[in-house]
Amino acid sequence: MSQLVDLLHRFKPSVDRYWLFLCAGGLWSLVGLALCELANTWLAGLEWPVSLWGALAGLTAGLLLYRFGFSRLVRNNIERINRQPERVCLFAFQTWSSYLLILVMMSLGVLLRHSSLPRILLATLYLGMGTALTLASSGYYEQL
Repeated sequence: MSQLVDLLHRFKPSVDRYWLFLCAGGLWSLVGLALCELANTWLAGLEWPVSLWGALAGLTAGLLLYRFGFSRLVRNNIERINRQPERVCLFAFQTWSSYLLILVMMSLGVLLRHSSLPRILLATLYLGMGTALTLASSGYYEQL
């Protein structure tokens, strides 16, 4: 059994904590901007006043989600990362339970995208989530 543990430790992608902040910020930014771009594509196909109200609702939802949800999560992640040793596993920028949450959210996003919900509603949801993720990523960049 100890040989297996030694083998796993040898292949563990160990990096400086700096890279955890960069990976977390980059991933949150990338996903957030991708969601915003998809929402923008849907909004562009709608009539003018409808797309404006959808965009305003999505941005407002994103600001609220960032302020009352993701900003706290990022703060907790930053504190947790700072408590790690100087060299740590690359995948430690999120807790293992957060990876499960990410899978659930991705699955929900796919289900929503292929549902019969109106595009205005999907665009608003995607823009809200994308805005919140993109804003929250700035917390990780501040640590660099």
